[in-house]
Amino acid sequence: MAISDADIASALAAYLECYPDEAEQLSEPLRLLGEGQDFASRRSFPMHVTVGALLVRDAAEILLIEHLAYGITLQPGGHLEPTDPNLLTAAVRELTEETGLDAVDVVPASQRPVYIEFGEVPARPKKDEPVHYHLDIGFAFRTAHANVDVGALQESEVTDAAWYPLAVAERTVGWRIGRAVGAPAPSAEPLP
Repeated sequence: MAISDADIASALAAYLECYPDEAEQLSEPLRLLGEGQDFASRRSFPMHVTVGALLVRDAAEILLIEHLAYGITLQPGGHLEPTDPNLLTAAVRELTEETGLDAVDVVPASQRPVYIEFGEVPARPKKDEPVHYHLDIGFAFRTAHANVDVGALQESEVTDAAWYPLAVAERTVGWRIGRAVGAPAPSAEPLP
């Protein structure tokens, strides 16, 4: 079952329950969601949803990637696929695809997003994409054990992946790192 606009709106509502001060900056995606346009599809313009994964290891490090297309360091993540059953498992899929980690080594810290960002994406004529917006919905994860490390990278999208000390990661990627570290301890419940 594909992710619906109602699923996306529900995740946004749950997020805004925790972070109501961000309602104004998320007002445009809320308006667009009200129009309903299959925002899980990467061919939905002017906006579609992406997911991100903030993976914390041993409460001291976070896994970041070097993104090939953007040429910057950021958290693993990407576009939704029609086979993704929900946003959380889509984030795990992107994390494991890009970094070569095994999904059994990843434990969600929460079922709720720890960040949602709405940002403009430049046109990519080679992909037939106009200037558009990503509504990036990010989740926090913990490693199942201390010696988890990256595997084979998805070289079509990632040039490197490495564990960064939390302070360095926060300077590099920004405020969402603190939310990942502050997310509740993992529960024993399996991924949905």
